[in-house]
Amino acid sequence: MRPARILLVDDHALFRCGLRMVLSSGIPDLEVAEAASLEEAMRCAMVDPALVLLDIQLHGLNGLEGIALVKRKWPSALVVILSSDAAPQNVRMAQERGAAAFVSKADSADNILAVIEQLRQGLPILSPAHASAPDGDGDRQLLTPRQFEVLDLLCQGLPNKVIGRRLNLSENTVRGHVQAVLAALQVSSRSEAGFAARRRGLVS
Repeated sequence: MRPARILLVDDHALFRCGLRMVLSSGIPDLEVAEAASLEEAMRCAMVDPALVLLDIQLHGLNGLEGIALVKRKWPSALVVILSSDAAPQNVRMAQERGAAAFVSKADSADNILAVIEQLRQGLPILSPAHASAPDGDGDRQLLTPRQFEVLDLLCQGLPNKVIGRRLNLSENTVRGHVQAVLAALQVSSRSEAGFAARRRGLVS
């Protein structure tokens, strides 16, 4: 098995340090990179991580909102969502957005390592909860409520700076939301996003 490259994205330095020690002790030939936010992760110098361990609660874009960005930057990487809140809706959203597994931060070190090892071997992972989207809601599950707000203003032709003022967000955070919206809708421009959103009935 090839050396493991893992990118760990979590805004708590102490948790990152502890998890890095757990991973290093349990996985041979491990290369780990760390980031405190999705914005920092996008600037990571690691080439083609095999796994991205992504916390939900992050400053700026949260982990669920950022799955599409991670998969666009590293298409072959498996995304594992980390969270202390394994509520069914969080698990469902993570699965719908392409996460390979959902791991509770309350899990033991052995369980976390076992999930990672299963993924490295290409085995399916059982999530801590099973929930499916209501019929007909597939498109709506692509975006978070905040991303719907950004999409609505984007479709009105507003620039990021104005969207930020409307939603009380920094321009950088808005930019990240816009990138996540484009990735979720599988388009490459704001105009294409508006067209796709109207075609799918996501905006009026």
